[in-house]
Amino acid sequence: MMSDSLKGMKKVLVISAHPDDEVLGMGGTIAKLTAAGCDVQLLIVTDGSSSQYSNSEDLMAIISHKKEETKKSSDILGIKSIRYGGLPDMRLDCTPHVEINKVIESAVDDFQPDTIFTHFWGDVNVDHQNVYKSTLVAVRPIFGQVVKELYCYSVPSSTEWTPNKSETMFMPNVFVNIEMFMEKKYEAFSKYTTELREYPHPRSVQYLRETDKAVGLRVGLFAAEEFVLLRMIN
Repeated sequence: MMSDSLKGMKKVLVISAHPDDEVLGMGGTIAKLTAAGCDVQLLIVTDGSSSQYSNSEDLMAIISHKKEETKKSSDILGIKSIRYGGLPDMRLDCTPHVEINKVIESAVDDFQPDTIFTHFWGDVNVDHQNVYKSTLVAVRPIFGQVVKELYCYSVPSSTEWTPNKSETMFMPNVFVNIEMFMEKKYEAFSKYTTELREYPHPRSVQYLRETDKAVGLRVGLFAAEEFVLLRMIN
């Protein structure tokens, strides 16, 4: 399914395990949504730094700097609200499932989104896997559930690095045309200076540009982002 309007989405919650996952996976789609008047909120579940820089005396300053990068990136994409779960990064497999659930459930209860984008269950990054599992708990289809559409996005340097097995292979069924918004995506990602790498690393602007074009060409577009639609209630 190729989506070019996204008109049914009014309030969208984008859930990411770490700062930069959101722009890597769907920065063009976010920019397209906000340009169309959609209210997009970003939830970053972990602090994104506490394991990577666990021995640093400047850990709190590093976390603060990451938040500044996220704000600069989000401003470019049109995201007006950012929530932080503050859970330890790279340790969600050691964090009680209920604690991750609470972070996501709280965001859903407060924001009341009609649409959620979350991580893919097959990502090689275990934090991504656990965010996906807790998202399913938070938006379980009980009576009165406000979330009507649920999607998974792919993250370069995680989704494509998992083994190509049927249970972990990313098989998209929704494609969003981002030709008019791809440059905003790359500009937004460039604000994550702590995460930028040299090409051909997946966390480089050139890699993102080539990947978005490759995805687009598969469905007759100049550039696109791909998603797995898990549930849609009309």
